Amino acid sequence: MVRGLLGKLAGHSLSVAGKWQQQQLRRLNIHEYQGAELMSKHGINVPKGVASGSIDEVKKAIRDVFPNQSEVVVKAQILAGGRGLGTFKNGFQGGVHIVKADQAEDVAGKMLGQILVTKQTGPQGKIVSKVYLCEKLSLVNEMYFAITLDRKSAGPLIIACKKGGTSIEDLAEKHPELIVKVSIDVFTGITDEDAAKVVDGLSPKVADRSASMEQVKKLYELFCKCDCTLLEINPMAETSDKQLVAADAKLNFDDNAAFRQKEIFALRDPTQEDPREVAAAEADLNYIGLDGEIGCMVNGAGLAMATMDIIKLHGGTPANFLDVGGNASESQVVEAFKILTSDEKVKAILVNIFGGIMKCDVIASGIVNAAKQVQLKVPVVVRLEGTNVDQGKRILKESGMTLITAEDLDDAAEKAVKASTS
Repeated sequence: MVRGLLGKLAGHSLSVAGKWQQQQLRRLNIHEYQGAELMSKHGINVPKGVASGSIDEVKKAIRDVFPNQSEVVVKAQILAGGRGLGTFKNGFQGGVHIVKADQAEDVAGKMLGQILVTKQTGPQGKIVSKVYLCEKLSLVNEMYFAITLDRKSAGPLIIACKKGGTSIEDLAEKHPELIVKVSIDVFTGITDEDAAKVVDGLSPKVADRSASMEQVKKLYELFCKCDCTLLEINPMAETSDKQLVAADAKLNFDDNAAFRQKEIFALRDPTQEDPREVAAAEADLNYIGLDGEIGCMVNGAGLAMATMDIIKLHGGTPANFLDVGGNASESQVVEAFKILTSDEKVKAILVNIFGGIMKCDVIASGIVNAAKQVQLKVPVVVRLEGTNVDQGKRILKESGMTLITAEDLDDAAEKAVKASTS
């Protein structure tokens, strides 16, 4: 499924030097099969399906779950859209296939353990550890449904379109009149009038109107109760037996709600995430991996963004966004260096610290200890200013490390770019 329309509301990508970048978003993303199980628990109609992680599990699923099915749908499970048009690095085309039941093992075998590349994964792709086997539904109509958070209305926004199963961005661009948006008052919740507007936007052909309104209400209830930031169904389908079914869905959850959504957050699949970002999250660091050659370690998001801009101004490209925060410990600084040096593309590291709450001597001690634990093979440019700056500079000087010091941010960026190309 594509996310362009919702991307304007719920997130966006970064582009550095024309290269593909995926912004780190502070929300949990779960697999399609996990989302289907969650929706089913909340009374939402979903296709019968089972996730399988091996050929033996596929065989068992076909035998036990789909004994009388002549055809099944085999879906590669990765945390990215565009699977149907994706390509596996082994040459197999497409991450979603409708096949004869006796062919499911063969198709699943070409997916499991393989790397699937789609428009949303970037060229590196994502590994397929599970496939989702679903019943093939007899669909008579496909629509689009989503709930996201809207800054303008400061609350949930339901988006409905009577055409689905295709690129919602293209539809929104070519036929904006088909897109129906219904803002929900968070204090009163979804009303019958709201649900009716959404159903009118979906324009079901055969599904019962009252039953459809109840499905919309249940979806909104799930969105709120589970602290979702995005619930997208494409397609929302009508079946020949006049049911409204969530045929394919994507759910994201607010990371700030992890403390009260423990069961949901236990579903996190770190194998689908950038390992550097996983390590950073464990160390309570804010990290976004990019494709440049200059690793950055900065305190404060604003200073980090300014550092990246000035690196670009001097002709370089940042390899990451890494904010150690205002009260990072020495061990966190060490972990930050480990993450930076794990990136083979990094040709130089720029440390830019403005000490306020964060003390320069703590950063300096972290750099020295990191150098003892991590073999630094690239030049390190350091600019320190603020609280305990003299102590910090003394620690670095007495360490015997070969560092490039800078007086200000402009000087630091210029030296980092030069060091990365020498």
